[in-house]
Amino acid sequence: MEIINVLKALSDETRIKILNLLRIMPLCVCEIEDILGISQSNASRHLCLIRLY
Repeated sequence: MEIINVLKALSDETRIKILNLLRIMPLCVCEIEDILGISQSNASRHLCLIRLY
């Protein structure tokens, strides 16, 4: 069941982009939102889902 949750977390294009950015360097939420052009709440929501899995 855990692998299904991981795959669900990775099924979103924005989360994949965030993971690729964080693979290169540590970034804060404000940097992620600027780079991807998303809101702070949206960036935080995606990071929360990534952290869960």
